Formats: sequence, C-alpha cells, structure tokens
Amino acid sequence: MNKSELVAAVAEKTSLPQKDVVIAVGAIFDVVTETLAKGEDLRLVGFGTFGVSQRAASMGRNPSTGATAAIPARTV
Repeated sequence: MNKSELVAAVAEKTSLPQKDVVIAVGAIFDVVTETLAKGEDLRLVGFGTFGVSQRAASMGRNPSTGATAAIPARTV
C-alpha cells in the first residue's frame, strides 16, 4: 500500500473528504520524521515502535566478483 492508497482507505473508513485525510496523513508522517530526526523513539501501542540506530562500518563482498568493499558507518 502506498500513501495515496492509505489516504483513500482512511477516507473511505472515516467518511472524511480525501483532502482532509491527505493533510492528516501528511502531518502524521511529518511528526514521525521529526521525532526520529531528533534521535527519539516513537512508540504507538498496538501498531509498532520506531527508532534510529547506528550501523558500524564493515567490510562487504561483491557476490558477482568476490571483491571486498568497505561499507561506511550509517544511521538507519
């Protein structure tokens, strides 16, 4: 399901106009993004927990050539 399908499903379930649902869904995604950007966790009981973590740098291998490559540290 993509964002437009989510908006359509919520609009159908709530009988709200799609333009209002677009604003609400956009606001929810903005709050989630801002919360994670601050490094905070987001817990929605009955739905899920979202958080940011750090992955250390590591060495990887190209499966087709077998050559090793450095994988930089990153935030996920």
